[in-house]
Amino acid sequence: MSHTYWWTLLGLWFILLLVFVQNTIAAGVHAKHDSAAPGKVSDDLGHESLVFRTHRTFHNSLENLAIFVIPAVLGMVIGADPAILGAMVWAYALARVGHMILYYSIATAKNPSPRSYFFLAGWVINAALFVLIGMRLIVG
Repeated sequence: MSHTYWWTLLGLWFILLLVFVQNTIAAGVHAKHDSAAPGKVSDDLGHESLVFRTHRTFHNSLENLAIFVIPAVLGMVIGADPAILGAMVWAYALARVGHMILYYSIATAKNPSPRSYFFLAGWVINAALFVLIGMRLIVG
């Protein structure tokens, strides 16, 4: 299975690495903040704060991790088309990178913000993944 789904596995590794990097960045930015308390981000912070944005980027990725990674693994288990699955995983990974970069760089509470389009792209890819798996399970 690892050879057949090499691109998918590499993409999943990249997504997990990205979340790890986001965690590291959020922790580092938070630690440099004047009133940093381990594990606590001030409720007074908003989008103008890099501490808030790095924290939210990491948590947004965590919130979306299981609902993408588990179906992708399920896709490998049930024998979904490796090329389609790999393309979906990498498209999702790139959408998450775009979301992260824009969330870090643009301090806005405006909705939709530029990062929202990358979030939406990831959501659409995730929905398509569920359709792909459902079709494979139902049609065979």
